[in-house]
Amino acid sequence: MNLAPLAEVTRGGQIESLHAGAVAVVDSGGKLLYYAGDADFPTFTRSTLKPFQALPFMRGGGVAHFGFGSREIALMCASHSGEPMHVDTVRAMLSCAGCDEHHLRCGCHVPIRYAAADQRPPAGEIFNQLHNNCSGKHAGFLAYCVQHGLPLDTYIDPGHPLQQAIRHDVARIAGLPESGLVSGIDGCSAPNYAMPLSRLALCYARLARGANDREYGCALGPLFDAMTGQPELVSGSGRADLAFMQAAPRDWVVKGGAEGVLAVGVRSAGLGIALKVADGNARALYPAAIAVLRQLALIDAVTPAPLEPWSQPTLRNLRGLVTGDVRATVRLVKA
Repeated sequence: MNLAPLAEVTRGGQIESLHAGAVAVVDSGGKLLYYAGDADFPTFTRSTLKPFQALPFMRGGGVAHFGFGSREIALMCASHSGEPMHVDTVRAMLSCAGCDEHHLRCGCHVPIRYAAADQRPPAGEIFNQLHNNCSGKHAGFLAYCVQHGLPLDTYIDPGHPLQQAIRHDVARIAGLPESGLVSGIDGCSAPNYAMPLSRLALCYARLARGANDREYGCALGPLFDAMTGQPELVSGSGRADLAFMQAAPRDWVVKGGAEGVLAVGVRSAGLGIALKVADGNARALYPAAIAVLRQLALIDAVTPAPLEPWSQPTLRNLRGLVTGDVRATVRLVKA
């Protein structure tokens, strides 16, 4: 396993912890341009897969069939914070498909908005599956099944026709045979796939091409436009994905995932970038990603204001005292 240093954590001016991983940077044809560590590090895509899990819905005419717009498309790609703007849109999506919260199979968790704001939920607050960060994706799954007359109860089963269609499209976008995808189960119970990190980067290079993609342009164009036009719906207040897309409006499409994975598509440069922190700790992810963008000359010497809190984040203890910070150490190598 060839890993590269991505970030270090300091305490009292000394290095206390190190985070290693891998980075791959490719062009829209999949050619590896830069890397750190193993560019083909086998990586579960987690939530970075969401735009591509929406491909069967997009290609099957689901948008026109249900009258969805950019807000609904953005929510299908989201790891949302469970804010009212997210929950209300997902509820409306389900209603358009003749479904409601009980049809979802994503499970329930405390909305991400509380962790993002470093707050606790109010006492007695009740949440349901609409607050799950993946509920927009699942609403899209259900809508596809309703449109095509497919079973609703089993829509997350790997053998379900929807999940088979997703696997087919994901493999095509990644430039892999379906046998090249390693199957697993995501936190929301839907199938998820591992692939070489460079193939995830290719997926995002193609997403950034949008309508110019020869094979999937009719679907990727609206997905890119929705994600970059409504980044607050893809993510949420105070979240990193939102900050990255605000730093380069309608140029960078950015999506993070659990266990320290991040993917970026850059339309103006024709690039796809994917990062994986080997130990799964997300605190290393965003400083490393900003350093990668700077080394690719996509950020100049001055960090864009939205990214400043994520560039070299300060660490504090429970009393609010500064204890150290997280610093990027990643160094790209030209392929």
